Amino acid sequence: MAAEVVSSIEMLRRLVAFDTTSRNSNLALIEHVRAYLDAHGVGSTLVPDEEGTKANLYASVGPDVEGGIVLSGHTDVVPVDGQPWDTDPWTIAEKDGKLHGRGTADMKAFSAVALALLPEFQRAGMKVPVHLALSYDEEVGCLGAHGLVEHLMRHVRRPRAVIIGEPTMMGVVNAQNSGGGLITTFTGVEAHSSMTHLGVSAVHFAGDFIHFLNGLQDELAARPRPDIDMVPAHTTINVGVIHGGTAGNILARECVVNWGYRTLPGGDVSEVQDRAEAFIAQTLLPAMRRRHPDADITTRRRSFVPGIKPEENQEAEALALQWTGGNRTYAVPYATEAGIFRAAGIPTVICGPGDIAQAHQPNEFILRSQIEACESFMRRLMAWGARQA
Repeated sequence: MAAEVVSSIEMLRRLVAFDTTSRNSNLALIEHVRAYLDAHGVGSTLVPDEEGTKANLYASVGPDVEGGIVLSGHTDVVPVDGQPWDTDPWTIAEKDGKLHGRGTADMKAFSAVALALLPEFQRAGMKVPVHLALSYDEEVGCLGAHGLVEHLMRHVRRPRAVIIGEPTMMGVVNAQNSGGGLITTFTGVEAHSSMTHLGVSAVHFAGDFIHFLNGLQDELAARPRPDIDMVPAHTTINVGVIHGGTAGNILARECVVNWGYRTLPGGDVSEVQDRAEAFIAQTLLPAMRRRHPDADITTRRRSFVPGIKPEENQEAEALALQWTGGNRTYAVPYATEAGIFRAAGIPTVICGPGDIAQAHQPNEFILRSQIEACESFMRRLMAWGARQA
């Protein structure tokens, strides 16, 4: 029985149908992809998380030699909770050339194209392999990619370049920010809200901390880097989630602040965290403990994603420009798994279908024309691979 051949859009429909929000398991999607690869005679390897509830996957197509190309995409998506979607986010809805659905732009389309064109890769007569790499938990700090990259680099012959298929409208991105994610927990002392002298409100001091971060953000914005083509051209800070307190008439015992920063390529990746921790140690914590000795503040790093710089990725850049037909590169302020691959010593660029402006949005979409542009990119890659000695 012949292996199933599907279009890129049909494959995208299948991948979008799996609710792989980062809080969920991605195993149903991974097993679907694995079965598809098996049907085409392509073996795959899973790299699970510690609990066995999620997994990365990689597979190789072509000869077992050095100099292959890694096509990498993450399988998880951000939540749709509270967003005003006009259609079912887990079902592709097409209107006016736009394919709506969660993950269409960020970033299941790149993986869908690579998988749909698998039979063409197999027939292309490539002299170097293509390695497909799918990760978990990119959206919550690129947590899965570390194990994926380590395992991939240990078990396949050294690749020549990595293409991270995040949405760039098929432009070639050779520089990205690094990103740090942190969780700061304020521990106060509960008391009746009329007896504030007896306790310490964790929420109040968390508010002081957020005020400090806002001031630091303004300071960083006032000294942009003129040497880099990026918007914004300065380190950024964001407080994403705050949890604290139990009732309106109780001084909050705990408040947890989930926050992070993104540093420009080549910038001081420790500046924001160092200054935040110094403010806590020198100002906030002493003030809390003057009110009660049991008060405390702790900070732990949730994640860190290294950036990439243009001069590190010139070989991957040249190849990607050849396959896109482009003539310039770009820098982006967001962080991707590119830095993790680059830290393993492999030239890495970001190039994929869709617009980053659609990422994480209600009614997220990708243009059908972007799917077609990605298919052209893949076919030029095939032709290049067939010409290698």
